[in-house]
Order: sequence, then C-alpha cells, then structure tokens
Amino acid sequence: MANIIETIKSDLTQAIDNDKLVLPTLPEVALKVREIAEAEDSAIADLVKVISNDTALSARIIRVCNSPLFRGTRSIENLNMAVSRLGMAYTSNLAMGLAMEQMFQATSDMIDRRLRHTWQVSTEVAGICHVLAQHYTGLKADQATLAGLVHLIGVLPILRYVEDQDLQISSIMLDKVIDELHPKIGTLILKKWDFPKELQNVPMEYANFAREVPSADYADLVMIANLQIISGTDHPWNEMDLSKVSAFQRLGLDPETDMSEEEDLNAQMEAAMALLK
Repeated sequence: MANIIETIKSDLTQAIDNDKLVLPTLPEVALKVREIAEAEDSAIADLVKVISNDTALSARIIRVCNSPLFRGTRSIENLNMAVSRLGMAYTSNLAMGLAMEQMFQATSDMIDRRLRHTWQVSTEVAGICHVLAQHYTGLKADQATLAGLVHLIGVLPILRYVEDQDLQISSIMLDKVIDELHPKIGTLILKKWDFPKELQNVPMEYANFAREVPSADYADLVMIANLQIISGTDHPWNEMDLSKVSAFQRLGLDPETDMSEEEDLNAQMEAAMALLK
C-alpha cells in the first residue's frame, strides 16, 4: 500500500513540475460573471443577465440576500433586487464560489462521497470566514467567503487522478496523499484561474499554524474557521497548543473562547453555513 502512495505522489508531483497536471477549469458561468465584474463599463443588468441563465444559482443568490446576514427592510423577490442589494463585487464572488459546486461530483461512489464531503467542509469554512471577516477584520466578507470555498480546491485533481487510474486505495492512505499534495496544487489552480494574489496563498498557508504575517489576512480566517469546525472532535489539530497560533491574536480572538457559545455570533455562523449548502 505504501508503494501506491509513493506512486501517486511521484506521478502527481512530476505532473506538477512538468506543467502536465490537468487542472480544473472554472465553470463557464463563473468566468462570465468575473468578466462582467472586472469590466469598467458593466452594469448590474449585465450581471443579472448572465446569472439568470442558471436558475439554481439565481435562486441561491436570492436566498442569500433574504438571509439574516443581509437582512433588509423588505424581502427580495428577484435577481435584480438581489444584485442591487448585495452589490456587484459581492454578487460576483458569491456566484463564482457557488458555481464551483458542480465541479465536486464524480462517477464512482467513493470519489463522489469524498468530493461532496470536501465541498461541504468548504462551505462551512466559507460561512464562518464571512462572519469572522465582518466581526473582526477590515477584510472583505465576499473575498473571505470565496477564500473558504476554494481552500480545498487542490483536492479535485488528486481525486480525479485516483478515479481515472481506478486505484484501489484505503481512505487513510488517500487522506495522507491529499494532506501532503493538495495545498501546492490548490495554489497552482488559483494562479491558473487568475484569482486575486491575496487568495492564491490560502491553500498553502491556512494550515501553517506557525505563520507570522503583519496583519490578519484571508489565510488566517480560513485557518481559524477550520479550527472552529473541528473544535471538540478527535482531530489531531485539537492536540495543538492554540495559544501558540498567532492568527488568533491577529484577529483579536481568544483561543480559549468557544465561538459557538456566543449566541449572536453562533447564529450568524449557522446562517452563513446553511446558506452556502
């Protein structure tokens, strides 16, 4: 079994080094949305037009808009109102993130379960990142949400490879390969997708608990959100001395405080996580 691990690792590493690794491409709707968001002369109507072609995506954006996170005085009934309330930047980042869900599916059961689980973790982390960004930083909540949604994107090519090669590998062994390789692959993908520089390092940095940076950044948010999710479980990260994780200080958080016990904050986190599912 160890041989299979080595084979997978060396195959994937070679593919990365030789620029031969097949990286996923952003879904078409995400590309169109980004194009509009980046064009100087585009209007809300342009964004509405692209998103409205995808009924599921439209419905989710309207739902996000009516959620406790964006409570307005009146309920939002259509996409036009939703985009007007959320703004172009937030809508486009949210639409890009949610459009990625379609990538997390596979034909074989084992890989499909894995991909869906990866997406579920990503959405939970994204929800917490949104709330942390709003409460504790000057960072943008929409970028924070996107950072959470893409922090595990490097898992995709690994699972695709295992599926394509039809490899028989135990879950534990697969976890080892993923843990070791996904951060590097994730950063490669985000570079290929031309994501903002401040998001490109998230897959590489979110589990680097000893990292020191001048001020809180998106990798810090994703790190703390991940620690929040596994709090109280038997995850190995819970054996760390959290007082040594300086990201807590940068966010002005006490590592000893259980965020899920702060009612208002917890309600917001629950709302944010439910939204993205």
